[in-house]
Parts: sequence; structure tokens; C-alpha cells
Amino acid sequence: MMPATRLCPAALVALALMLPLPSPGADPPVEQGVAAFQHGRYSEARRLLQEALKSDPHDEHARAFLALTDAATGHCRDAGPALADRFQHSASPDLARLAGLALVQCLVTEGETAAAVPLVEQLQAKYPDDADALYLAARVHMKAFNDATRRMFEKTPSSYRVNQLSAEIFETQNKFAEAAAEYRKAIAKNPQALNLHFRLGRAILLQSHGPESLAPARKEFEAELALNAEDAAAEFQIGQILNSEAKPEEALPYFQKALALSPDFAEAALAAGRIRVQAKQFAGAIPLLEHVVALQPANEPAHYSLMIAYRNSGQMDKARTEQQVLQKLQHPPEGEFTDFLKRLGEKAPDK
Repeated sequence: MMPATRLCPAALVALALMLPLPSPGADPPVEQGVAAFQHGRYSEARRLLQEALKSDPHDEHARAFLALTDAATGHCRDAGPALADRFQHSASPDLARLAGLALVQCLVTEGETAAAVPLVEQLQAKYPDDADALYLAARVHMKAFNDATRRMFEKTPSSYRVNQLSAEIFETQNKFAEAAAEYRKAIAKNPQALNLHFRLGRAILLQSHGPESLAPARKEFEAELALNAEDAAAEFQIGQILNSEAKPEEALPYFQKALALSPDFAEAALAAGRIRVQAKQFAGAIPLLEHVVALQPANEPAHYSLMIAYRNSGQMDKARTEQQVLQKLQHPPEGEFTDFLKRLGEKAPDK
């Protein structure tokens, strides 16, 4: 049997202090027991709360705080069933919340992270804006990730997944050269695995946006498409590379293909729309840009490009509407937009 583990009492007490005390006129041992718990006198709290439950086995506060006392003194195994019962069935939302938080902490303390994950999901569903529930969820998911990572490195150290995960960890640390090296190792072990070439191409671009990085990155995105012909993100990345090489006519079909594969791919629609604006193909640009702002109402580049498309196609009322949206979102860019205001006969904003 595992030794009793000690849950941090201070955390439980801090949470318990936020709860209303039993109503006036409640059984004195309950009031005294809760007060003893809140002051860290756990032996006294246990005695008083047990005494209260002898008189009234259904007393909500006595049952909940006796379980919390057990948890705070390292008896999570004993506290677990009562905490679970209070979390699921307590008539008091405050007590249910506290019992759920304590139960999750107990499970993590006992090394039962997998059992804690669904309870964290329930806590977030019941209390979606609760800072304690969100904090605990972050801790549990981080612990689950770390546990799974450790097991993977221990059990399958030579697998391509170890290299892939190592690369992803390097990416979070902005170590893109190291990430690229790990992706290459993963690809060497499993050339047919999906997403590896895409991640390598992205790591190359994140490492450097210089011209020397564009061809190697494009090669990886093309390799991804050879494995998965319907990868919209890879199509988009090739389009971005070609656009950055001042080849918009060549880039446009890739953006269009990405959008065909993923109709709500706002970035692809925006890129295609801006190319059409630059080519003065306003009738083709406007539906694309209208789609972007419908998907992302706060997308300033899309509103700006749509304003230009409306203006240059003679739809001045719609152009003014886009101008107003931009002014609400942020001060508009200098230059072309200022000229546009002058053409409309309006005063340009003060600098």
C-alpha cells in the first residue's frame, strides 16, 4: 500500500475561507469544527465534525469539511469517496466546487493523474470562469503531458515519436535549428509519417526568413503534399513562399487550392484576395475579402484590403463603411488610406 501523502493544507484552507460558514443556529460542533479546520487545528476539527455527524449524518458542511480535513492531513484515500460524493451530489455549489478541487488535488498527489483529467473537465464545465478550476486544469494537463512524455522516453527511446516530440519541445523554446535536426531524424526513421515534413518546413522558415531558407522549406512542404495531397496548410505555405519571392501569379493557385480544401481558411482567402486587389481584379477580390471579415470581424488587413477593393470598384458607400470599421479597430495605416480619405472629401485623422 502506498504511504499516506499530504495534500497542501494551505491551499485547501485558502479555498475554504472563501466559503460561507454554516448558517447561524447550526449545530455548534459544525461551526467549531469548520473554524478549527480554517485555523489548521485538524485533530480538533476531525473530532468536532465526527461528533456533529453522529447527531446529523446528513449535515452538508460537516461531511464536506471532514473529508477536507482527511485530505489536508494526508489521508487522501480515506477522503476520496466522500469528496467525490460531495462534488457530484452536494446541494451547495460552493461546497461541491471545493470538494471537486480537493478531489483533483488528491488524485494528482496520489499519482492518479489520468483519473484527475475527466474531473478537471467537469470542474471547468461547471465553473467555466473560475480561476482556481482553470489553474488546476493547467497543472493537471501539464502533469499528464510530463508523465506521458517521461513514459515515452523510457519505453520507446528509439522511436520517431521521441524525435518528433523533442522537436516540438525545441520549438516552444524558439530553438528552431535544434527542432529541424530532430524532425530530420524522425523523417529518417519514418519517411511516410504525416506532418513531419510540414513541421520541418515550418521550423526552417522560423529559423530564418532569408532567401536561403525558402527553397529547402518549399521542398519539405512539397514532400508533405506527396504524402497527403489534401493538406491545405502545406498548399498555403508554398503560396506564401512564392508570394515572398514576388511571384504572386504563381502563388495564387496555391492559395486557391488551400481555400478549396478548407473553405474557412481565412489566411488563404486573405492572401488570395490581396493578390487580386494588387492585380486590380476587384470583382474577384471582394467575395474573398468579405468572406475573411465574416470569419474574422477584427481582421484589420482584410478590412483595409476590402476598403481599397470597394473604393477602386466604385462602391464608395461600402468603402466608407470599411473605413469606419477600421477606425474603430485601430488607427489606419498611413499613406494610401490618407489619400483615400482626401479623395472622399473627408479630413484625414490628425497624426
